[in-house]
Amino acid sequence: MTNPEPFAPVTMSTDAFPENRRLALWREVFGRNVTNVDIEPIDDVPFHAAVTFQALPGVGIATGSGSAAHYNVTREFAAKADDVVALWVVRAGAGTALHLGKEFVGGAGSGTLLSVTDPSISSLRSDGSFMTLIYPRHALSAITPDLGSAFGRTIADNNDALRLLTRYVDALAAGGALATPGLAQAAATHILDLGALVVGASREHAAIARARGVRAARLSGIKSDIMAALGRHDLSRDAIAARHGVTPRYVGKLFEEEGSSFSEFLLGQRLAQAYRMLADQRCAHLTVAGIAYECGFGDLSYFNRSFRRAHGATPSDVREAARPRWQVK
Repeated sequence: MTNPEPFAPVTMSTDAFPENRRLALWREVFGRNVTNVDIEPIDDVPFHAAVTFQALPGVGIATGSGSAAHYNVTREFAAKADDVVALWVVRAGAGTALHLGKEFVGGAGSGTLLSVTDPSISSLRSDGSFMTLIYPRHALSAITPDLGSAFGRTIADNNDALRLLTRYVDALAAGGALATPGLAQAAATHILDLGALVVGASREHAAIARARGVRAARLSGIKSDIMAALGRHDLSRDAIAARHGVTPRYVGKLFEEEGSSFSEFLLGQRLAQAYRMLADQRCAHLTVAGIAYECGFGDLSYFNRSFRRAHGATPSDVREAARPRWQVK
């Protein structure tokens, strides 16, 4: 592991260990020193695993993948654990968990809540991936009136709050380190809001969470979808709204609340992508018109006007400035 900036993700992988000692060292470093679990592979394939951690104010995130294995929180480990709870979500493959007399069996997108101060066995039953969110017990129980009944219960993959939560965490991971403590605190608050909705928030806090965490998660997911589809010429507010199961008006309000609009965000991102491509020598074989089309512009004159207004230079100026000196006549 490296020493990161505050709130930056940190990754551990068995690839860092000698092949003949990967399991033993992973058990010692990751199992005993980081997570307080005992690890037992389920089959005879070479063991492999990788986990990325991100610590936010009051909330921890771990996303990882690996071969089939049991992760056993023994009574010894549970006795010395911090008083936290873990929302464990299977992202790919199949998983099971035995906890407080309940059994969770689920596939991709499902999850369960675990009390870290009580023994449990969580298992990836095949090569797969997971997400684990760590919450202080007092913080989650303060806004979830019957937290105890949620432990070990199956949370289905069609749980809307869980889907929003995993998409939101994915978007955070894609963004890398959070630049300021304020942004990190806001993200942690949204993750707590969504976690409470997943496991059963009180009526009072559910209303707060929907106005705060759910809105932030929906806007984050909508922005991610826009970014992934910038080149689509049929990309529209209506299409994005339909994909997220909300109304176009709701999408518009989400952007209005941060002082923007769907159209302004879409145009800004398309222009930013065009700038990156014009400055990238790997795209030198493309014409300016070709780049404009790749970024979703159907009208070259509109693209040129918008680009100059946003960047204070023409697309050709940007391309010329990015050319290696030996190519400049």
